[in-house]
Amino acid sequence: MEDREFDVEEYVKQMALLLDLQVKDEYFDRVVANFERIKAIANLVNSFPLPEEIEVAPIFEP
Repeated sequence: MEDREFDVEEYVKQMALLLDLQVKDEYFDRVVANFERIKAIANLVNSFPLPEEIEVAPIFEP
């Protein structure tokens, strides 16, 4: 697998095609900007190390 940087703009274009979702030109840049924010948050969450003994909870109870 090639090691390439994730292209958010291309992702938005491809997902819009896949979902048959029409993103108006005037909103496209804002949609990409929001996905850039989502990417940054996801990277932060995914970079947090979890101990091996952590188990997945079948039901979330706050």
